[in-house]
Amino acid sequence: MSNGDIFTGEVIGTAILILFGAGVCAAVTLNHSKAKSAGWIVIAFGWGFGVMAGAYTAAPLSGAHLNPAVTVGVAVDTGDWDKVPLYILGQLVGAVIGAVLTWALYYAQFAANADEKTALPTLGVFSTVPEIRNPVANLVTEIIATAALVLPLLAFGQVEGIGIGPVTEGGGTVVLGSGISVLLVAFLVVGIGLSLGGPTGYAINPARDLGPRLAHALLPIPNKGTSDWGYAWIPVVGPLIGAVLAGLVFNAAF
Repeated sequence: MSNGDIFTGEVIGTAILILFGAGVCAAVTLNHSKAKSAGWIVIAFGWGFGVMAGAYTAAPLSGAHLNPAVTVGVAVDTGDWDKVPLYILGQLVGAVIGAVLTWALYYAQFAANADEKTALPTLGVFSTVPEIRNPVANLVTEIIATAALVLPLLAFGQVEGIGIGPVTEGGGTVVLGSGISVLLVAFLVVGIGLSLGGPTGYAINPARDLGPRLAHALLPIPNKGTSDWGYAWIPVVGPLIGAVLAGLVFNAAF
């Protein structure tokens, strides 16, 4: 994969991921949305479908990491760190683009937030907000949830035939994998959301939280409330620690 393919794939794939993910949060949260108050299960599946759409789109170009934690976990496993900054840069750019697209799509609903009587904080549409603000507990939650993402994801790569490919079989024949691994990761993200997402909103992806948080801070959203930069380090540091731990466990066990 060329540097250009990696950057382009990660930008496009992560933008799609955030558009679906922040989009479902907007749909469930914002006033005057037809999906208003649809609930946590809808949010979990929306993010899972976002992973699926973004990953299938980006896979032919970049391998579809779409997440600095995944990139770091793979690097810990393989020992290859050369492309890590390029992957992460693409993911951050894509995350900002996806957040801006979400704002554009729900522009009328965000504009309606100018009404002081019905205005509501909007950060939760873009980034994670803990239910109980406890830095240690919040950090541990993100570490565990991210390890629960990265370790199975690395293990999926050991199962023959489910990847995107290409795979070299006996006799030198090169065939494409079935691509089912992307679908499995999408359902894994849904499961993490349903089972582990309650305490912090399961960032499990530094770009997913940091890029949209930056967009939230810069976008002209009426009555948007705080961007909560005091909390912003937790959904960055926690997933990175979880990714390193997952990579080390995978190396030791497989």
